[in-house]
Order: sequence, then structure tokens, then C-alpha cells
Amino acid sequence: MISPEVIPVFFSSALAEGGKLAHSDVTSTVFVAEILLMLLVGRLLGELMRRLGQPAVLGQLLAGILLGPTVLGNLWPAAHHAIFPNTPEQKKMIDAVSQLGILMLLLIAGMETDFAIVKRMRRAALSSSLSGIVFPFACGLFLSEMLPDSMLPEPEKRIVTALFLATALSISSVKIVAMVIMEVDFMRRNIGQLILASAIIDDTVGWIILAMISGIAAEGTLNVKGVSFTVGGTLIFLALSFTLGKRMVAHVIRWTNDNLRIEFAVLSAILVLMCLMSIITELIGVHTVLGAFVVGILVGQSPILTKQIHEQIRGLIIALFAPIFFAVAGLSVDLTILKHLYLVELAIGLILIASLGKLVGCYIGGRIGRLNAREATALAIGMNARGTTEIIVATIGLSIGVVSQDIYTLIVVMAVTTTMVMPPMLRWALTRIPPTGEEKQRLEREQAEKKDFVPRVERLLITADQSEDGKLASILGGLFAGSRKIMATVLDLGLKEHATHSVVKEKIEDWVRLSIEFAIRKEAKQSGDDAKAAVPPAQLNTQSSTEEPSAAVLKALKKGYDMLFVGLDQSLSSNSQRPGALHSSIEKIVSDFKGALAIVVAKDKMPPKLRMRSMDILVPTSGAEYSRRAGEVAIAIAKACSCGVTALHVYPPQDEGLFMRRVREHLKPARALVRDLQELGEREGVPVKTVVKVRRALEPVIFRQIKKGKHNLLVLGANAHPGEGVFFGHKVRVLLERVPCSLLLVRS
Repeated sequence: MISPEVIPVFFSSALAEGGKLAHSDVTSTVFVAEILLMLLVGRLLGELMRRLGQPAVLGQLLAGILLGPTVLGNLWPAAHHAIFPNTPEQKKMIDAVSQLGILMLLLIAGMETDFAIVKRMRRAALSSSLSGIVFPFACGLFLSEMLPDSMLPEPEKRIVTALFLATALSISSVKIVAMVIMEVDFMRRNIGQLILASAIIDDTVGWIILAMISGIAAEGTLNVKGVSFTVGGTLIFLALSFTLGKRMVAHVIRWTNDNLRIEFAVLSAILVLMCLMSIITELIGVHTVLGAFVVGILVGQSPILTKQIHEQIRGLIIALFAPIFFAVAGLSVDLTILKHLYLVELAIGLILIASLGKLVGCYIGGRIGRLNAREATALAIGMNARGTTEIIVATIGLSIGVVSQDIYTLIVVMAVTTTMVMPPMLRWALTRIPPTGEEKQRLEREQAEKKDFVPRVERLLITADQSEDGKLASILGGLFAGSRKIMATVLDLGLKEHATHSVVKEKIEDWVRLSIEFAIRKEAKQSGDDAKAAVPPAQLNTQSSTEEPSAAVLKALKKGYDMLFVGLDQSLSSNSQRPGALHSSIEKIVSDFKGALAIVVAKDKMPPKLRMRSMDILVPTSGAEYSRRAGEVAIAIAKACSCGVTALHVYPPQDEGLFMRRVREHLKPARALVRDLQELGEREGVPVKTVVKVRRALEPVIFRQIKKGKHNLLVLGANAHPGEGVFFGHKVRVLLERVPCSLLLVRS
């Protein structure tokens, strides 16, 4: 067992003259010991809180309180002083990590901000959020006027302290709100999205207010000229960020991902952008947190941000910076001040005033936004969680000297209390709001879509040459990207011997752009939107290569794509003499690339615009996973050009012969298979006609159906069989050789 004297004696001897460790080495050792304790205790207590149904950040905050003057400082003062010495250099080291933690926390908060939710629920969200800010803000100003001068760090700057306290009382914690809504499985419910949208607006407005108040605090007084510069600079910064900045961030992330070969290049680029924007906001006169938050929003809206990149950033923050920041925040809390009765009364009053102001304000705002009483109550309860946001606000106020240690402790107590009370109350309120009508139908549709493949495609690579196969691949890939509104990259595989390569490149890009715009225009027309269809600048990226096709494509695929559309001239293939064979480069791609791909084989020279207007798709379905994925791709393309899809299923008969009763028995499960695609088409607004036949051979039925239905595109699902070379099976080879219409072969 370790003696209580061991730790302080060790550090004291190390610091003593003649000790084995130099002073700088001891400082580093103490710093590492501080990080170790805060990480270990913070993560363990965070795990305990999660098991108790509370946010993990509460455990991390409690870790700081346990390691701080409240517990460790009272029970073992020598050890507390040795591990957390009150020396300037030691404090600066840990504060530097904590300040970086604030920026990282705001970065991830911005990345997880979904403004699409705000747009959908804007009326109720805006009214409830603004009302929920005004009421507690006014309460905070009133409370500040009642505080004695002894509790203020600088009584002559009471107005600045009042503004900080009012801000701390008025902002909700979007992270705590989102976590509780996810835990109770209400994230996709209308009321859940409304609470989250209100919290997003609340958080955004709060950080802007905080940034401007920090600027006022830096001036020392209410300098009208300085405040005007700060407010004007903030408005200009926000305007430029959400217009030019949005495109710039998307371009930087895309360029970094596609051109740099170092590991975690995109992560580094995002951190550089965060630091750059934080410096800009600091120069404007507002706090660095605004720059980090805005970058987070812009990064989150980037079309190339994959789930993997998001998890890399989130993992770094959750595992390191969040525990350190909240533990440091807890270290500054000294709950021993509550031994004074008037401070206990003040803490209770602060909690009541903060809760009452938020509940009343959000309830009134919700009713103004046309919510019923139960919905407005749930909204008000959900918005009463303070948590991380208030702690960050209080930390900033303490660091710049406008919030005293006592006020800081009271704010933290208020934040912890409201955060712990909110989850059970919100669970109770939400269970009283069952889904009905349109919401119920939407939830059922989303539940059915969980098994779909197409919604998980985020980045598409379209690789094509100047042939008819390449043209058709560009059109079909563009329609697919346009219907899903995903990031598409065009890889032009023009050959060196073509002198007009630049012209060819423009045509390939134009074909993709034309089809994307066609898809967007169709959807805008169906939704009644009169806005002109245009390809968002960040949605389409073009590249070219004169390398051997398979080498160029496999090199590009290393940059991270979810699906590949490929069209290469079959007549130039060394395999062209083999019936039903694919381009040799395509076979190489199929062999080396294990992701989803769609191979295009054109059998006609139909003009692009005519093809998009007159497309009629046939999808043979067998019930296999790859067959259903082909159906999903077909429906996505059909949705883009408002055309029809025919789902064909051929059921082989039993050996004992065909009788009417036996045919009906075969048709029942077969119709269930095609009905699945029909339901998918209904969800996407695409008419799906079903055809079921009981026959021994698939190929003749497909040929007859193409002729009978006048289909001009066959979308066929298949998997490559193991062995030497690439072989999709005898049936696919026959269809590739003899099918009279163009073909899209989808490999899952």
C-alpha cells in the first residue's frame, strides 16, 4: 500500500537542489501525471455515469471535482499540491491543453449540427429558441444586479459579469440534448428533431453572444466604437463563412483527400482550418470558439466528409480533449464554499431561476410555434439541459477575469444539476407523444430503408472514355448522383493518341453535368420548386488520366469511393474476340476492387437527352442480395429521369410437372420477391411493374420481355465467381453477348 507521504516526498525531492531531475523535467513529469489522472479517473467515472443513464461528461467533470480542492485537496492536501502545484508554468501547460480542448469541442459540436433539421422545423424552432434565450437572459441580468460586490471580481465591471451570467443561464447544451434524444430513440421523431433544432439555434446564437461579450470584456468598458467593430466584423465573418467559406472548406477537404498521400491528411486539414478561423475571430475581437464552431458547421456540410473522417476527429476529442477539459473545469470548482448558508441559498436560487426562465420561455415559444401543450412541455424540458455549454462559458469568463471563483462554482453546480434532472423528465415527457399521421408513415418508411444499400453511398466515381459505353456510363452515373445528391468525381480515361482529348474531356464532363442537372430539375419540378437546377460546385469534380485504364481507376479508388460506374470501349479490349467477355481493364478492376461497381455496356447510339426522356428499365430479380442492390440502383436512376421500372422474376418449375395448382404455389413466393422492389419504388415515387414467370431458363424470358416491353436498359445484379479471371456466370455471359438493349451490370 502506498503511504500518503510517498507522492509529495517524491516530487519534493525531485524539485530539490541536486535532485536527479532538472526543473523542466519535473514540470513535464508533473504534467504527464496530471494528464494520466484526469484521463483515467474521468473515463472511469464517465463509464459509471453512462451506466446510470447520465451523460459521460458529468463523470469527467466529477473527476475534476474529486481531484480538485473539494475532495483531494481536503483529504490529502500534500498530494494535491504536489500533483497540481500552484505554479504559473504548470498552470499554463494544462490550461493550454484545456483551451485547445474548448476549440476541439466546438469543432465537433459544429460538425454534428444539422441545419437541414432547422430548415424543416424553422418556425417552431426559431420561436421557442429565441423565447427560451430572452427569458432566462433577463433573469440572469436581474440576478446579477442582486449580487453583492464581494462576489464580483471587479465591481466596476458588473455589466460584463452580468452579461456572462445571463448568457450562462440562457444557452442549452446541444450535445446533452442530442445524447438524451438518441438514448430514448426519438432522434427521427418530429418532436425530437424540433428539440434538437431549437438547441442548435440556441447554441449558435449563444456562441455569437458569448463571442461579442468576450470582445466587450477585452475592451474593459462598453466601448461603442469597439463593440460596433466587433459586431460588424462578426456579421461579415458569418456572411463570408456561409457563402465563400462553405465552398472553400469543401474544396480544401476534397483536394487534400485526392492529392495528399500522408496518413490522416484530411484530419490535419480540418485542424488547420479550425486554427486559422479561430485566429481570424480573435483578430475581429470575438472569442476563438466562434471560429472553431463555424468551421465545424462548414466541415459537417462538406459533401466529401465521410463517416470514417468524422469518427477520427470525434475519437480524438472524446478520448483525450473532452476528459481533460472537463476535468480541468472540475479542478477549478471548490464546493467547500457551499458551507456558507447564503451561498447554498444562492445556488438553489440560481438553479430555480435558470430552470424557470428556460421552461417558461421555451413553453411560450413552443405554443407560439403552434405546438400542443404536451409537445411544448417536452420541448421546454429538453431545452433546460445546460451541461457542457455553461461550463465552457463559465471557464471563458473565469479565464478573462470577469467571473469570480464563487460565481464559477455556482454556474457549474447549476449546469450539473439541470443536466442530471433533464434525462428522466424528458423521457417521461416524450413517451406521452405517440407518432401519428404523416410522422408515423415516415418512421415506417425509414425503418424499411435501413436494409437498403443505395442510401449508404456518399461518394461516386464515374470513369469513362469517349466511346458509347463511356457516354452511357457518364449519363447513368450522373443520374444516380443527381437523384441521391451525392459527391461525384468524373475520371476521364482519354487515350494519348487522341489529339482532341481536351474536347473529349469537356464532353464527358458535360454528359455527367447534363444528367445531374436533369435529375435535380425533375425533382424540383415534382416538389413544386421553381428554382433553377444547377450542379452545386462541390458536388462534381473532374479528373483526367492517360494511364492504362485499370491502373488509373484503381489508383483513384484508393481515395475513398463507395461505388464505381465504369464505361470503356469494348471494341478496344483484347478480350473482344471472346463472346460475352468484358473489357480487359474492367476485368482487372473487378478482380482488384472489392466495393460496389456498375459496368456499362452500350448497345445503341441514342442521344443523351432522348435517352433520359425515354428510358425504360428492366430488372431481373432472384431474391439474392446482389439482385436487390441492382433493383435499388435501377430505381435510383429511374427516379432521376421519371421513368418506369419493370421487375421480372423467373421461377423454375418442379420436376413433377406443371399443373395449375403447382403454378400458383410457385407464383406466391415469387410475387413476394418482386413486391419488395415495388414497395421500394413506392417509397421513392417510382412506378414498378412486376412480371412473374414460371420457366426453366432465364435468358429466353428476358429476351422476350425486352422485345415485348420495349425496354432500352437492362439492370442486372451479379457476383463474380472465384477462380482464374473474372467470371460472372454462364447466364450473365449469354446476356452480355446477346441482349439487344444496353446493359448495366451491378456487382455488390
